[in-house]
Amino acid sequence: MRIEVKGRNLPVSDDLREHVVKRFRKVSKQVSELAELEVELSEEHNPAIADSQIAEATLHLKGVTLRARDCSPEMVHSINMISDEISVQVKRHRDKRRRRREARAAGAAGAKTPAEAALPGDASPAA
Repeated sequence: MRIEVKGRNLPVSDDLREHVVKRFRKVSKQVSELAELEVELSEEHNPAIADSQIAEATLHLKGVTLRARDCSPEMVHSINMISDEISVQVKRHRDKRRRRREARAAGAAGAKTPAEAALPGDASPAA
């Protein structure tokens, strides 16, 4: 998975970049190598806003885009929250795909059995 960390209204230090990579390591094991993760870190300069540290994550997968946004007084906490949220979304997406694949396989297997029962040469009680 390719991870891109951007900063808006603040410079992105190497420590923050390493923290993002560390927190999204679990997600990267669950998705394709072709997936792209964009993490945008920003800061509100308004003193009336207590949760001024904002982290946004956008994960581009094949056919779906997952997004998460969190605000808190600490940037590290915001990053932790969006990584947890993206992880839950990835798990939900994988489970949904797995259920669809199993239902399709069960439907294909179920459709073969009536066709096999109607083969010529079978001695059926209805005939």
